[in-house]
Amino acid sequence: MTYCVALKVENGLVLTSDSRTNAGVDHIASFRKLHVLEVPGERVIFLQSAGNLATTQSVITLLQTTIRNAERHALNVPTMFDVAELVGKTIREVIKRDQGQSQGVDFSCSMLVSGQIKGEPHRLFNVYSQGNFIEAGEDTPYFQVGESKYGKPILDRIINFNTPLDRAMLCSLISMDSTLRSNLSVGMPLDLVCYHTGGMKNPGLIRLQEDDKMFHQVRLAWSEGIKELFDNLPLLTRDVCQPVEEA
Repeated sequence: MTYCVALKVENGLVLTSDSRTNAGVDHIASFRKLHVLEVPGERVIFLQSAGNLATTQSVITLLQTTIRNAERHALNVPTMFDVAELVGKTIREVIKRDQGQSQGVDFSCSMLVSGQIKGEPHRLFNVYSQGNFIEAGEDTPYFQVGESKYGKPILDRIINFNTPLDRAMLCSLISMDSTLRSNLSVGMPLDLVCYHTGGMKNPGLIRLQEDDKMFHQVRLAWSEGIKELFDNLPLLTRDVCQPVEEA
């Protein structure tokens, strides 16, 4: 399994993905789940994937291959909506191709497609296994795929469309830390992108290793802060925790 989160705020995008994949306790490995397609100065497209690894790798490879030999591909369609359609179509084709040999294997996957094409705002889509998709907006400024439940509460409490980009990045890392602590199927290293609107070159994909000092400081500060906050919560006014006197 994996965990990917994408935040769309007013000033840009924040994307965070882990890299762990497993097929049982004896088959754990790391694979990149965040990929970048770009034409510097004209467009940048980010793809985050969760689900069956064979499916997601096939989809990414096909999208990259069509750039070289297809008339219509991710780096020449006019809008990010068209990019999301291409990704959805490719997912359907790969799953249809492989389902005949399934033998009980789940070939489903999900992808977060985000980025910006010159002439339109930055956009974020959640593309499902069926190939259909939805778009993030001001009321729903983030999407998650994979092991989403552990990292969701902090996003719900903090993130809105007006959240500053640096605070959104911090929130995404805390969301990831919560997931790392609670689920062994999600693991380091992490891939992180903090994309400023209009910056359609050098998207700045950063890889955070286990010993990364910045991430360690965030994890420690959040853990200590939560403990301090809990210790300072007001006590219950009702005597619900007091021992019951015997008659």
